[in-house]
Amino acid sequence: MQKTKSDTVLLIITLALLLFGVVMITSIGVPKSIQLSAPDILYPNCEQEGVDCYLLFRNHVIRVLIGFVALIICAKIPYKFWRRIALPMFAGIMFLLLFVLIFGSSLNTIARSWLVIFNTSLQPAEFAKLALVFYLARWMDEKTKDVGSFQFGFLPFCVISGLVILPVVLQPDLGSTLVLTLTAVSIYFVAGARVRHLMLGAFAAFLIAIMVIANVEHVRERFVAYISLDKECVEDYCWQSEQANIAVGSGGLWGKGLTQGVQKSYWLPQASDDFIFAASAEELGFLRIFLIVVAYAIIAYRGYKIANTAPDRFSMLVATGITTWITGQAFINIGVNTGLLPVTGITLPLVSYGGSSILTTLIGIGILLNISKYTTSYETHRFHRRGHRRTYYPEYRPHKKN
Repeated sequence: MQKTKSDTVLLIITLALLLFGVVMITSIGVPKSIQLSAPDILYPNCEQEGVDCYLLFRNHVIRVLIGFVALIICAKIPYKFWRRIALPMFAGIMFLLLFVLIFGSSLNTIARSWLVIFNTSLQPAEFAKLALVFYLARWMDEKTKDVGSFQFGFLPFCVISGLVILPVVLQPDLGSTLVLTLTAVSIYFVAGARVRHLMLGAFAAFLIAIMVIANVEHVRERFVAYISLDKECVEDYCWQSEQANIAVGSGGLWGKGLTQGVQKSYWLPQASDDFIFAASAEELGFLRIFLIVVAYAIIAYRGYKIANTAPDRFSMLVATGITTWITGQAFINIGVNTGLLPVTGITLPLVSYGGSSILTTLIGIGILLNISKYTTSYETHRFHRRGHRRTYYPEYRPHKKN
């Protein structure tokens, strides 16, 4: 197996999204920077002593630089290393997820999702996405013949995924729950899951979702806000969705211009975090912000292409999981920002303000880049399903000479 060059297109798109995030944090993050740096000043402005209008910008740049160093390192580490540490990493993340339920901080949100260490917040759910990808890929690689079995495939898959997803549900973190579930199912699907097992799992998830909506107040409020988005908003729980829609709509085709957005200052909560897409749309307009959607579509294409030509089954499953996690989270976030999905509380990968998200996403991209060095010139794995409804794996063929 010979090394080739890393996927240049994937790297360029990643750098472009990072740069876009830095620019938008600079433009959108001023109100939040003032709030964080001068919470006790009644009418703060950037010229007053103690008011730091670029606090978010500096923090974000530092996090991006740390994440980019992690990307470079992970792009050089052979992907088989992650197979060796999959089990201890999975166990460590399980401990952190349980620890955060007891000793975690909510940081003024409804979810107890953060560990605060030396004035720095860490979100274990973000690292759980990586741990779940590695462990599921390793397990399904070892249990190739059992994946299609109900007893030895479907049930163990549910248990393994549940060990990570359940603590995240209890935080409660709806957004990360959706991303983790989507990631796990994508790996299970391409590993050779039977369609009837997937349908059974989907039905069970539907029943659980109904029970959660009926019994968990804040989830029910978000669902009600989603189905009544066109009505006049008179409650706090529908405020975010309504203001995000106003931001997107008021941007028009060309936007109001950088720093000229209004919603970020007084109306749209978490403009630099969960709703940075809507705040950016107000300043840049539809035609420019659509390029961001295209960028994530390209990442999806390149990521699945890397998976489809991966050198072995483990790397194929890892590439599938990482690609689904990053792009799935991106499109869920965009759906929330445009009113197509209920508010979930997740960041826009590579763009939003958030250290844990930036770091883990860049680690994931670095791993994809490393796998791309070993990809073959033909399809080692085919994602399409055949008559037996299992993923098809052609036998190994030697490299063709040019």
